[in-house]
Amino acid sequence: METKTYTTIQGDTWDGIAFRLWGEERHMHRIIEANPEHADTLIFSAGVLLLLPQITPTTTAKSSELPPWYTK
Repeated sequence: METKTYTTIQGDTWDGIAFRLWGEERHMHRIIEANPEHADTLIFSAGVLLLLPQITPTTTAKSSELPPWYTK
C-alpha cells in the first residue's frame, strides 16, 4: 500500500488539515497519531511533511456518534 503524505502550508492546523482532506475535523487525532514528532505543534509553518493515515468508510461516523450540536 502506498504511503500518502501532506505538505503543510503556513498556518495549517491539525483540524484544518483533517477537514481539508476528509471533510471532518474529527479525524485530526489520526494524523497526530501518525506524526508523533509534531504532536506539540499547534500551527504549522510551510513545508512540514506529514504522514497520512488511511481513512476508510468504516472509520466514518454514524449519526449517533456525532455530538448533539453537530448537524449536516
